[in-house]
Amino acid sequence: MTANKVDLKSIVTNTFETQLGYTPQQIIQAPGRVNLIGEHTDYNDGFVLPCAINYQAMVAASPREDNIVRLVSVDYNNEQDEFDLTKEIKFVEQKMWANYIRGVVKCLLDAGFEFSGADIVVSGNVPQGAGLSSSAALEVVIGQTFKELYQLEITQKQIALNGQKAENEFVGCQCGIMDQLISACGEENHALLLDCRSLDTTPISMPEEMVVMIINSNKKRGLVDSEYNTRRVQCETASTAFSVAALRDLTLEQLEQGADKIDPVTFKRARHVITENDRTLKAATALQNSDLKSMAKLMEASHASMRDDFEITVFEVDALVDIVKAELGDEGGVRMTGGGFGGCIVALMLPEKVEAVKQAIETKYQKQTGLKESIYVCQAKQGAGTV
Repeated sequence: MTANKVDLKSIVTNTFETQLGYTPQQIIQAPGRVNLIGEHTDYNDGFVLPCAINYQAMVAASPREDNIVRLVSVDYNNEQDEFDLTKEIKFVEQKMWANYIRGVVKCLLDAGFEFSGADIVVSGNVPQGAGLSSSAALEVVIGQTFKELYQLEITQKQIALNGQKAENEFVGCQCGIMDQLISACGEENHALLLDCRSLDTTPISMPEEMVVMIINSNKKRGLVDSEYNTRRVQCETASTAFSVAALRDLTLEQLEQGADKIDPVTFKRARHVITENDRTLKAATALQNSDLKSMAKLMEASHASMRDDFEITVFEVDALVDIVKAELGDEGGVRMTGGGFGGCIVALMLPEKVEAVKQAIETKYQKQTGLKESIYVCQAKQGAGTV
């Protein structure tokens, strides 16, 4: 998604007026997200601590009196798509962006919601491929759009689950629920502690001035799918060996006492998940108490565990973390975020640290790795809703 951050609202409004010939009734947004801590815990029924960020998908929309849904994507040169709610909604090979929208609408209809057609113009500035969930933001903004246009009796949690279902069953990507849930339910100046088993969410207040810096290593993420599947299998192997439903139900003590039940690599994978769940719960408390020193230690331990036990970091990501850590000391936290094998790191800091950290990265990272980083300075923002 490409549009400049400041003028997304005017971009979708102007495009709506020029392409469709009238003024839209509603402007709706849904944010991207970054996970502060809790990596590869989601599919082990564990805990994650994401926050919504001030990069988002945005829609200009109006209801129609017929059953046609007409779409315009600003970010794909105003490419259009159109489908009829009374006919089977099919996957279209040549317009991948449209499938996320078609899938969300199809899942809403399948769930029994009733509504007519809509004119929709969509744009966004969540960087694609950076692991900040541009697809989840798109799914949630479309669910939110139909909620707003037709006053649907649907909760924010249901909008998130509907988006996940669309991605799993229509688009064909097996994502967890975290991305959609934080996009739909995020709160300003809060992270969200999410229990991935019960889907219970607890807002965790963050210091208002706290800066969330996301740095993309721009190391292309290789191996993600195959290694991700391998990690999942290893986690399932460990939980089966210990006769628990998921690694969330295993303590570190139990794992260590029964170490002979599994091979050493599987043991390390399980140790990461168990300790990461513990760190995530402690991080929620530290954040709530504005205890940046404890948060720094927990994020450092999380990164070390991803590097040594789960083995999903790469040289470039480790180099970035080391550069930022040297600058922040214990006055801010930094770790890799996302699936691994490239992608982004996330750092928490006070505003006065931002320039020094940026300068250190710009001076050192490219020299060490030959790659040029992308830096996004964010705050924790509100979830989906009207603008």
